Amino acid sequence: MGHEKMNPRSRIATWGLRLAIIALLLFVVSVVLNRFDIVSFKIVIPMLGLSALVGGIAVLVSAVGILRTMLSARSGTRYAIAGLVLGLLVAAPLGQTILAGIKLPRIHDITTDLSNPPQFDAVVALRGPDTNSLDRSAPADLAEQQEAAYPDLAPLAIDQHPGKVFEAAEDVARKMGWDIVSVKPEAGVIEATAATRLMNFKDDIVIRVTETETGALVDLRSASRVGESDLGANANRIRSFLHELKKSLS
Repeated sequence: MGHEKMNPRSRIATWGLRLAIIALLLFVVSVVLNRFDIVSFKIVIPMLGLSALVGGIAVLVSAVGILRTMLSARSGTRYAIAGLVLGLLVAAPLGQTILAGIKLPRIHDITTDLSNPPQFDAVVALRGPDTNSLDRSAPADLAEQQEAAYPDLAPLAIDQHPGKVFEAAEDVARKMGWDIVSVKPEAGVIEATAATRLMNFKDDIVIRVTETETGALVDLRSASRVGESDLGANANRIRSFLHELKKSLS
């Protein structure tokens, strides 16, 4: 401490920390604005991108600040280290998400049955006028894009009574923390909504259980309410559900 008081503080180190704090504030404001529906997601998404960008700049500036203080008589090493760590905390997760999304198609409506996807009913009333359409008409090659990106997604055939499978499906949906909107045993359909913990982005899910000659066939459809790309979230949700359902019935 005494050494830092005696020597002038590096401006670069100070600015690294300042930028990191600005990045954190942008991120926190974005979360608050979205969770409480204060502004449109079309404003929130660019704010998140900006916070990641500023956080990344903070990391670079802080790294230079650390070198500057180590190679000169200037103080401020602690400021630079704090800026580096804080900048990474903001930029790394957001940057990783953005990079992952670049590799995936810009689609947001995923299903295990491309020829006859389960249809939404009860959740339609919960989707506002600014939400994505559920008619799967755009893009025109939606099915082809999904099949190319997620070739593993397919209906799950289970050699057990459809009623038992339906009850297990509802139980798994509740255990996954989904908000159950509608349960129709006679139709074999369950509708639910899942929300991300931090940003509260909502996706709607429909589960369909149909009887077969040997047991039951389970199909899912998961669609994001907002955003052109789901960054793979819906496909991952379907995979997780089917995995847990198989475990539950094994």
